[in-house]
Amino acid sequence: MTDDRALEHNKLDVAHIDDFDHVHVERVDKEVAQYVLDEAVVIDDETNSYLKRKIDRRILPVMIITYFLQALDKGTLSFASIMGIKEETNLAGQEYQWLTTCTYLAVMIWEFPTNWIVQRVPIGKYLALNIVCWSISLGAHAAAKNFTHLVVVRTFLGFFECSCQPIFVVLSSMWYRREEQAATVAFWYMMNGGQQIVGGILAYCFTLIQGAALYNWQILFLTYGCISLVWGVFVGWWMPDSPMRAKCFSEEEKKLMIERVRANQTGLQNKQFRREQMIEALLDPQCWAYPFVQFFTALPTSGLGAFANIIISSFGFTVLQTQLLAMVLGAYLIIILLSSAWLSKRFKQNIFIMISFVIPSIIGTVVLMTVVNDGTVTRRAALLFCYYLTLSFWAASTLGLSMLSRNVAGQTKKTTAIAMNFVGWAVGNTVGPQVFRTTDSPRYMTAFGVHMGCYGLLIIMLVGLRFWLVSQNNKKDKMLQTGEALPDVDLTHAFEDLTDRENPNFRYLF
Repeated sequence: MTDDRALEHNKLDVAHIDDFDHVHVERVDKEVAQYVLDEAVVIDDETNSYLKRKIDRRILPVMIITYFLQALDKGTLSFASIMGIKEETNLAGQEYQWLTTCTYLAVMIWEFPTNWIVQRVPIGKYLALNIVCWSISLGAHAAAKNFTHLVVVRTFLGFFECSCQPIFVVLSSMWYRREEQAATVAFWYMMNGGQQIVGGILAYCFTLIQGAALYNWQILFLTYGCISLVWGVFVGWWMPDSPMRAKCFSEEEKKLMIERVRANQTGLQNKQFRREQMIEALLDPQCWAYPFVQFFTALPTSGLGAFANIIISSFGFTVLQTQLLAMVLGAYLIIILLSSAWLSKRFKQNIFIMISFVIPSIIGTVVLMTVVNDGTVTRRAALLFCYYLTLSFWAASTLGLSMLSRNVAGQTKKTTAIAMNFVGWAVGNTVGPQVFRTTDSPRYMTAFGVHMGCYGLLIIMLVGLRFWLVSQNNKKDKMLQTGEALPDVDLTHAFEDLTDRENPNFRYLF
């Protein structure tokens, strides 16, 4: 049976559930209100699978390819570091580290404004605009002659790229069910590994260019900038702003796509700013836990990412070998992210899985801090493997994003929480490269010592978060048992822009 015939066939299987109350229309976004009824709609498995396939074909590729290009853009500096950019722009001391830091300082400054904009404008068009702007900033790297020029273009890169991940968290909750979101986030986040693979191949190819009018690293930046520019224009044409505005889907499909995320109870879209929700986010321990999770993972990530090729080459590998070995690192990251998402769904445990993936990072870091490279093939291979192990904690970052997407409801509260989350992420990325002091090269003992502290604090934070979420679920169960709150079996109020704390029927996933 074709997809269209399957949908037509299953329309007869959609049943309406009687409700105990009516929707408070004044709290529902006007666009959403045109497509939802007071009562929930039951969608059979075949129709749900059909709808998800259509969403996957339209939305998921945009997130995956966009994030891949963004990761590739950020990774370009690491590849350029061993292609001569430091020598040809006369970088000295900590100036190379500041090129990463200034990007994340820009993110810190612009994160709250860009999330405020995301809540109010067509999200697909805003994403496309930012892609075009960051591609221009990326290409402009090729014209940089000194440290000042590089700081300017990298700061603009941070301003425009900082909208990408917050938009994807919103899109994940807008188009996908809660049980699908961990995998969805993993699919686009694993492009950090994808860029290591493809970036390694491309950097290897660019390194082989001889006799060109431009330096190899300049050609690298110009090429990636042009590719991103073309993609940004395409996203502006292809990407729907919401299920309600998706002209690529029929009216019946739009209604069912909205209904399939009703059970999330995290809302879908609401352009009204609610001050009380912002205050609730700022006072909610959960909303502070996610930024710290990102901080404790981003600090090691940014340093290990910016210095990946420098560290690998310090083990005694040539420039070309280092670039090719980065491909193996990318494959390892993809395996880590996909396996953690699968384990999270299989065992319905998020926080325990996050903790389990931090442990290999601790082991790898201990080895790097205690074992000296004696130049033998065996020792070099062991150190390289342990360096790969140190990046296992990335699973915690990905699952942390999916937990935020699934556990924070109310559009203004979610927007505030996302901004807080990525400010924590930006602070970690800002500090990360700075702990790699030039004077500590090549073993960087200070940096790895700081990383060990991050891993320990991350585990403590995750344990505390789990206790908090369990206590909140128990509190809501007690409210329903004592009659303090009424059960919303029919999900009548799912689109009323209630926060997770306001809604007694909302349950946290951990």
